[in-house]
Amino acid sequence: MFEANMGIYDDGGDEEMTIAESLQFNFDIIKVATSDFSHSNKLGQGGFGIVYRGKLPNGQMIAVKRLSTNSDQGKERLLVYEFVPNKSLDYFIFDPIRKTQLNWETRYTIIKGIARGILYLHEDSRLRIIHRDLKASNILLDDEMNPKISDFGLARLFVIGQTEGSTNRIVGTYGYMAPEYAMHGEFSVKSDVFSFGVLVLEIITGHKNSANICHGEDVEYLLTY
Repeated sequence: MFEANMGIYDDGGDEEMTIAESLQFNFDIIKVATSDFSHSNKLGQGGFGIVYRGKLPNGQMIAVKRLSTNSDQGKERLLVYEFVPNKSLDYFIFDPIRKTQLNWETRYTIIKGIARGILYLHEDSRLRIIHRDLKASNILLDDEMNPKISDFGLARLFVIGQTEGSTNRIVGTYGYMAPEYAMHGEFSVKSDVFSFGVLVLEIITGHKNSANICHGEDVEYLLTY
């Protein structure tokens, strides 16, 4: 499954914003839920803002991204997400102790869940979405170890009928990039499928595919094992 934003708060700027199938929350509710964006509730920080843990009046835990005013996103806006407590996939599969918690049934469930999420993005969403940065650290795990695809900061939307795109600015994570994207900037659903294949190998083997693991003059890749 993919991690969709549950809701959004807009401070009432002039720009009209339409979010499909999303809920809207009153700002005061979010402020109370996060204890006025308390530092103790801070989960992390990225290029677009700070993420806080929160608790809604009905007891549901949420994660709130407060977009930075210098993130080129306009006036202050808050994105509200489902809170997933088990961190990301890389926290487990690349740790010699924690990866023992992932039996084969759990690993299969994670792989199947990621595949279903990608299928939704590529085929079932109203607009086709190419993630462009699928990797273990962008797969979050809920309390039942179900996967959630996260971090759509590099995602591209395709218009109806569009099957591929290109860019002169290569962004993403080497080791997960499809060759045609890494070398020529060409991307499509196949780019995400390539990244998914790398993820499957990492989940099965517990080894990270990296272009930075060197042994003498040789560079070791998981894909060449």
